[in-house]
Amino acid sequence: MDKRIGLLGGSFNPAHQGHLHLSQTALERLALDEVWWMVSPQNPLKSADGMAPFAERVAKARIAAESEGRIVVSEIEREMGTRYTIDTLRQLRVRFPQNHFVFLLGADNFIQLPQWRDWGAIMRTVPIAIFPRPSYSYRALTGRAAKRFARFRVPDIRAHRLAERRAPAWVFVGMAPDATSATRIRQRQAHIG
Repeated sequence: MDKRIGLLGGSFNPAHQGHLHLSQTALERLALDEVWWMVSPQNPLKSADGMAPFAERVAKARIAAESEGRIVVSEIEREMGTRYTIDTLRQLRVRFPQNHFVFLLGADNFIQLPQWRDWGAIMRTVPIAIFPRPSYSYRALTGRAAKRFARFRVPDIRAHRLAERRAPAWVFVGMAPDATSATRIRQRQAHIG
């Protein structure tokens, strides 16, 4: 049976309300069956300093997601041995050819996308849904990735059909942004501890 699956990758250091809000919005607005939280063993663009152990991040993500039964916390990147997003997406398409994947990105990451390995190939591999983040949304919509792939932008009113589209295709999902930040959570925890 084919499914529409949103892919939310990240360090989840720690998973928080912002991840949950984005995922629940994606499930509704993109008409997805599931969202997979793909906990990254180590983001190649981030320092390992301050990174909680992988097993701890996975366990906390499962706790954060337990209220939404359609969120699957996944260790698939570690299982596949992939380090870069493009490799993960390609392997997922081979492993699960019946599924329709949508890559979920915050506006901050869409701005940074041109720094990622084979970022143009990422845009051409699966449809992408961009979600607002406070102070990043305008720059995301005027950034390099948005400009290069402007003709493949899907109107927000058609977001519910994104999973069925052939890449490249992307949508900026209109919603109230969530200001929760994993960095600020870690800073508060360090201050309290």
